[in-house]
Amino acid sequence: MDLPDPAPDSSPSRRGSHTSTAAPGVPSHPKHVSWGRESRPSLTKDDTPYSRQFSSGNGQIRRSVDFVKAEEEFNESSPLLLPRKSEEVEALPPLAEVFSPDESSGESSWDVDMGTKEESKSTGYMMLLTISFLGLQIAWSVEMSNGSPYLLSLGVSKSMLALVWIAGPLSGTLVQPYVGIKSDNLQSRWGKRRPFIVGGAVATIVSLMILAWTREIVGGFLSIFGVPNDSSGTATCSIVLAVLMIYILDFSINVIQAAIRAFLVDSAPTHQQDTANAWASRLSGIGNITGYLFGYANLPKYLWFFGDTQFKVLCVIACLVLAITVAISVTSVSERDPRQDGRPMQQKGGVIAFFKQLFRSIKRLPPQIKSVCIVQLAAWIGWFPFLFYITTYIGELYVEPIFKEKGPNLTDKDIDEAWEHGTRVGTFALLIYAIVSFLASVTIPWFVASSYNPEDPTRTPRTPGTPMARTPGTPMTDLTPRHISDGGDGYFGIRASGAADARSTKSNFAQKAKKWFTKKRGRSLAIPWLTLKRGWLLSNIMFAILMWLTFIAKNTTVATILAGLVGIPWAMAMWAPFALIAAEISKRESIRRGIIKPPATRDGELLARGEDTSEGADQAGVVLGIHNVAIAAPQVIATLISSAIFKALQKPRGSVGDDSVAWVLRFGGILALVAAWLTRRIREEDDPEDAKPHW
Repeated sequence: MDLPDPAPDSSPSRRGSHTSTAAPGVPSHPKHVSWGRESRPSLTKDDTPYSRQFSSGNGQIRRSVDFVKAEEEFNESSPLLLPRKSEEVEALPPLAEVFSPDESSGESSWDVDMGTKEESKSTGYMMLLTISFLGLQIAWSVEMSNGSPYLLSLGVSKSMLALVWIAGPLSGTLVQPYVGIKSDNLQSRWGKRRPFIVGGAVATIVSLMILAWTREIVGGFLSIFGVPNDSSGTATCSIVLAVLMIYILDFSINVIQAAIRAFLVDSAPTHQQDTANAWASRLSGIGNITGYLFGYANLPKYLWFFGDTQFKVLCVIACLVLAITVAISVTSVSERDPRQDGRPMQQKGGVIAFFKQLFRSIKRLPPQIKSVCIVQLAAWIGWFPFLFYITTYIGELYVEPIFKEKGPNLTDKDIDEAWEHGTRVGTFALLIYAIVSFLASVTIPWFVASSYNPEDPTRTPRTPGTPMARTPGTPMTDLTPRHISDGGDGYFGIRASGAADARSTKSNFAQKAKKWFTKKRGRSLAIPWLTLKRGWLLSNIMFAILMWLTFIAKNTTVATILAGLVGIPWAMAMWAPFALIAAEISKRESIRRGIIKPPATRDGELLARGEDTSEGADQAGVVLGIHNVAIAAPQVIATLISSAIFKALQKPRGSVGDDSVAWVLRFGGILALVAAWLTRRIREEDDPEDAKPHW
C-alpha cells in the first residue's frame, strides 16, 4: 500500500518533527509502521529522528514510517541516518527519560488517543474467522474414533497399530513448526496463511477419500493384472496404502491446524485474542459432538449414496464440512498483504537448516511464551493417557462382571462381543465428555477476568504525566485506584477505536445470556481473581483429582461421570494456553507496528523500533509451531511410559482384575499436578506478584 508524501514541517522546533531529504533516486524501504506524535522524543541525545510523519489530509498526524537505508546512501547530515557504532555517538538515554513527559511541550511522549487504536471485531467476524476449526475437528474425530477399527478390519496387527498412530505426534512435532516458519516468510498476494490452509484442506480431503475406498482402489488396480481381490497380495497392498494415507492425513491435518491458528492470531485484535480462541474452542467442541453423534447413527441406512459402510459415509461428511468451513473462512476474512512488511529474512533451505532455525527460535522465545510451552510439556504427558485409553478403561469396567460371572467358559467370540459392548459404553462416556467440554467452553469465559479488555473511549486519556496514572512500569497493587486499573489491563492500554468499541459489538446468544445473568445479579459475572493463568492452574489440579478418583470408580456409571467432568479442565486446556500465547504474539506485533505502547524497558523500546533480537522467533507461525512441538513431543514420551506400565501390570485378555489402564490414567494425574506447579511460572501483568516487565 502506497503511503502519502510527507507533510511539510511547519514547526521545526518540535521534537520528532524533522523533515528529511533523502538522496535523489534512492528508494525508501519501510521497516515498520508506528503510531506516534510530533512530541515524541528522539531515542538518542542528539535528537536524531528515526521516523517521517505523514498527514491524513486534515492536518492531524496519522502515522509515521521508519525508514532504513544503507548508510553509504546518505550524507552525514541526513536525519534518516542510523547512528553509527562509534565513540562519537552517545548511548541511549535512561528509559525514565524516554517515557517521561516532554518538558519542552508539557505533553507526554506517548498519546493514548493516537497510539492505542485497534478496531474491535464483531461476533460474526469471530465466527467466520474460526469456523474452519469445526470442519477440522470433525475430520480429526472421524480418524480418531474410527481409524483403529477400520485398520484392524484391513488386517493390521495391534503391534503395527501402535506404530501407525505415532504419526500424530510425529507430524505435530515436525510439520507445524515447519509450516509456521514457511508461512511467516511467505510473500503472496493471497496472504501468509491462506495458501497453507487451502493446500492442507485439499490434501486432507484426498487422503480421507482414498483411505475410505482403499480396498476398492487396490482391488480395482490389481485386477488389471489378474490379481484376485481376496488374495494375500491384495490385502498387503491395501494395508500399505491405508497406512500411507494415515500418515498423509495426519501431516495434512497438522498443516491446516498450524495455518488456521496463525491465521487467528494475525486476524484478531490484541484485546480480543482470548475471545477468538474461546470461539475456536467452542466450534471445536461442536465438531467433536457432531462427530460422535454421526458415529452413533446408522449412516448407510439414510445416506446410502455416500457409501455402503459407516466409515465411508463419515469420511464423505467430514470432507464436505471441511471444504465448506475452510472456504467460508478464507473467503470472508482477509489477511494483511505480507508484501507491505518488506522482504523477510533469507531462509536457508534443507532439513538441517530447518532444525537449526527451529532450535534457534526456541532459544529466543519470549519468556511468557516459553513458560506456557514448559507447562504444556508436562500437561500433555498427563492428557495423553486419558485421550487414548479412557474408552478402554470404561470398557474394562463393563466386561469385569461378565468375566467374573462366566469365567473360563467364555469363548473368544463371547469375549469380542463383550468388549464391543464395552467400547460402545466408553464411546458414550466420550460423548458426555464432549458435551460438557462444549458447555464449559461457552460459560467459563464469562467468569474469567480478561487481561486484555479495551479501554473506555470516553475516559480521559492517561499519560505518564497524568497524576496517579499507571505507567508501564507501575505494578498493580491493592492500593491502585480502581478508576486507573479497570481500563486496558496489563502494561499496555489496548482500546478499541471509536464506534468499533468491543463493548458495542453485536451480541450472540452467549453474550445475551451473559448480559441477562449480569442484569439479574446486578454486576459482572467475571471473578476478579480468576484470571486465565489461575483458571488453567485450577483446571490441571481438577484433572489430577479426577484421574485419582479412579480408585473409587467401580462401575461404568461412576467412570462415565468422571469422564464427563474431565470436559471442564479440557475446555480450559483448549483455551487458556492458546489465548495466552496469541495475546503475547499479537501484543508484540502491535508494539512493532506502533498500535500499542511499548513497556518501559530497553527491550520493549527496541521492539517498538523493530530492532529486537528475536529475529522472527515471536512471529505467529514460528511460535505456534513450537507450541505444538511442546504438545506433540510429550505424547511420544507418554506412549513409551504407558507401554512400560502395561508391560508391568497387564494381564491376559479375558482375565479378571486387570487394573493396568487405571494406573496409566493415575500416572497422567501426577503429571497434571506437575503442570499445575509449572503454571506458576506464567506472569500476569495485573497480578502484583507478577508485576514485572516480560522482556
